Amino acid sequence: MKAYIASRLKIPVITLKSDSRSGSATLGLIDWPLLCALAAIALLGIVMVLSASMPFAEKNYNDPFYFTLRQLIMLTAGVYLALYIARTPVDQWERWGPLLLVFAILLLILVLIPGIGREVNGSRRWLNFGFVTVQVSEAVKLFIIVYLAGYLVRRSEKVKKDFGAFLRPLVLICMVGALLMLEPDFGATVVIVVTSMGMLFVGGVRFTQFLALISSFLLVGVLAIYMSPYRMRRFTSFLDPWADPFNDGFQLSQSLIAIGSGSWKGAGLGNSVQKLFYLPESHTDFVFAVFAEETGLFGVTLLVSLFAFVVWRCFRIAARAESVGNQFAGYVALGIGIWIGLQAFINIGVNMGMLPTKGITLPLVSYGGSSVIITCVAFALLCRIEFETRRLMASQLRRRQSQAAGEML
Repeated sequence: MKAYIASRLKIPVITLKSDSRSGSATLGLIDWPLLCALAAIALLGIVMVLSASMPFAEKNYNDPFYFTLRQLIMLTAGVYLALYIARTPVDQWERWGPLLLVFAILLLILVLIPGIGREVNGSRRWLNFGFVTVQVSEAVKLFIIVYLAGYLVRRSEKVKKDFGAFLRPLVLICMVGALLMLEPDFGATVVIVVTSMGMLFVGGVRFTQFLALISSFLLVGVLAIYMSPYRMRRFTSFLDPWADPFNDGFQLSQSLIAIGSGSWKGAGLGNSVQKLFYLPESHTDFVFAVFAEETGLFGVTLLVSLFAFVVWRCFRIAARAESVGNQFAGYVALGIGIWIGLQAFINIGVNMGMLPTKGITLPLVSYGGSSVIITCVAFALLCRIEFETRRLMASQLRRRQSQAAGEML
């Protein structure tokens, strides 16, 4: 990559200070600011799932805490899995990359098979394992990032010069996108494609190729909307939800009412009106609207700031990993940052009527076990990258100090 991340994203590389105390040095290798920000987002998510889901859970399951308890269970499972992932060396992920890609494609094929894939609201996106239902596209996002990071390291120079090397990963990404569109899952397709494009851009592909890639995907996206009456209705309702506020524009108009009702300070936690069966999907895709209604502009500013900090931290970790020569780790951190930032931007944009409505969760905030667990795994991998980077930087610093002391003698 040779400073592509630092140069293109303009992120400074910060030198690690040495610490002679072993306990403090070990704690210093952990990215506490990132963990605190993630914990704050997850706690806000639990509170909002509790608030937004209680009326629906009480009516349909006779238990107001039905979704909250499941979210807590999945978050706990995600944390335990994250602790295991955090102990796995990053270079093992690099070796697993091709296998993870094959596994992702197999999962996407399985979910389309009747009797295996579970269909909800006309979409077949889930695999039912009895005790748990897994949304395949959430895992595929992470697997694609890991595979593409390894590919960019192995074919670093060829990707910049050889069109064939640039085209090969795109064929696989298009295959994954086609399988996702068959579910259909347009939102996940957009996230995977844009994340891959961002990684390829930082990987050093020629700008003309990058423009051609953007144009091609935009054309495909336009055709996908034009050829599907369902997507066309969603797109037209996004342009003017008040033209048909009781049919196609109902969900968006109710979301806008919720956000507008929040004003500066909000109605107070638990006092949302729109969650009382006015706003569909109030605890999943549109939980941000309920959050805005109950906490107002102040709460929205806090949540957006937390996500912005997490994304900035991802890019900073990417730059630091690249600065010590770990290109694979840098690409993975970059991909996770683009993925989380893009998904949060799309979800908030949909809730605010800035983007067409699509089923995509707000990471760690929306209800959804698969999303929570995979997000925990992704950030565990990110923390492992920062841990190894800081350890290597500390080792390099001690080596330079030893050399300097030797020269003085």
